[in-house]
Amino acid sequence: CLRSLAAILKETLKDAPGAGAGVVKKLLAPLDAVLEGFYNAILLHQFDSHHYTSPYCEATNSLISFIDLLEALLASRIELESPLRCQRILFLKVSYVLNVISSSIPYVIKKKLILLLKKCVLYKPREDAKSGSLFLQTPSLCEDMLALSNAVLQVVNLTWLNQIPLSGKCSYFGSSEAAPGHDSQGRSDQTVLRALSLVVLKALEFKIHNSATEAEIK
Repeated sequence: CLRSLAAILKETLKDAPGAGAGVVKKLLAPLDAVLEGFYNAILLHQFDSHHYTSPYCEATNSLISFIDLLEALLASRIELESPLRCQRILFLKVSYVLNVISSSIPYVIKKKLILLLKKCVLYKPREDAKSGSLFLQTPSLCEDMLALSNAVLQVVNLTWLNQIPLSGKCSYFGSSEAAPGHDSQGRSDQTVLRALSLVVLKALEFKIHNSATEAEIK
């Protein structure tokens, strides 16, 4: 079901870019509360290595399917002037995602969620994407970005970054082991490192631009 809904959303956006608002709303409005319930139930789950035994187990695949749906919901947000709750939930309850990233789930899921956060901080409505303006935003997006920024800065101010691994076991074509003569020890995942850095910097930038007092900025 998750895969089907994500696929339909992606095809809708691909087939009618800029003209799919009616279809997106008709598809998602009846599922709005259900999808928020899914988000709460799935991401509030206690993630431990007992269920997520490998990157290929059923539990891991199900969670990856849900992350794909969250990505499709984020992409579909551009179609609606007033986004639905299910399209905003990733911003408003981003703390759930931050907790999952610092849990003991497989690295492939951590990486996928970090890259999804990167898409969130780079998200712009259609008008902003055309104009190139960073802070010309709708009230709902401004509220959502502020919620995301606050949550990110709050965990970064604690020890959250120290709990994020910067490498999984290196994968190579046809094997999960390093090729002869290639030392994979100590090699960090540059994609994740860049994405994490960008998320923190964008959160800080947005918070500074939307702070009321000089003391708050400091």
